Amino acid sequence: MRTKFVLIETSHAGNVGGAARAMKVMGFDELVLVAPRWPNVLKREETIQRASGANDVLDQARIVDTLDEALEGVSHLCATAMTPRDFGPPTRAPRAHFEHLLGSASAPVSPEQRPEGVAFLFGSERFGMKNEDVYRSHVCLSIPTHPQFGSLNLAAAVQLVAYDWRQALGGFGAESEASSATDPREADATAVAGLLSHLEQALVAVDFLDPAAPKKLMPRLNQLFNRARLSPEEVHILRGVAKAMLSTADKAKR
Repeated sequence: MRTKFVLIETSHAGNVGGAARAMKVMGFDELVLVAPRWPNVLKREETIQRASGANDVLDQARIVDTLDEALEGVSHLCATAMTPRDFGPPTRAPRAHFEHLLGSASAPVSPEQRPEGVAFLFGSERFGMKNEDVYRSHVCLSIPTHPQFGSLNLAAAVQLVAYDWRQALGGFGAESEASSATDPREADATAVAGLLSHLEQALVAVDFLDPAAPKKLMPRLNQLFNRARLSPEEVHILRGVAKAMLSTADKAKR
């Protein structure tokens, strides 16, 4: 889904760079600036420094004169504001709205119902969003903050919204990637049973386990191994440990 981050009348160059960095780490790259204070803001030193390597986002960012120009290609507008308006679109926390927009498990949304593109609108640092820009939006996103200090830095707000949106879209699959980086195979029950039998012999040999009163040591080890989901290589290592224990015990008895 096409995603734009639109900064309206931004006055601090550093915030433009910070926003570009926030977008890049969440995998977004379409940045549009509406009437920024500095016409050359994308080339200013402070902008580049705060971008901290997100130069590609800055390189392809666009500067336009009006919000209408910025919204080409998107059909769902999300304003951002700290305080709700008496009139206008509903105010929701980002996560709650994204669940509503994309469809929860209990209320799925078909692909045809989803917007073709989404734009997140951020107002100026001094004045926030203009009422007319909020009114034209489908929702006003309000990040839950401390009631006595709710003012967020612009780049920080972009980071939070970008993170929640990325998570709503499915994230980056870090957990599955980490799993695929390890051995995907899991030792079968027969291999684990063989390990337990081997280990039981070794524990008896080193006088750690009394075969006359085993209590629940081996079932507990079985549960531990089940939770660990041992790979065949790990079973092989542990059986090597058991073999070494048996050998050491045999030498000690001679």
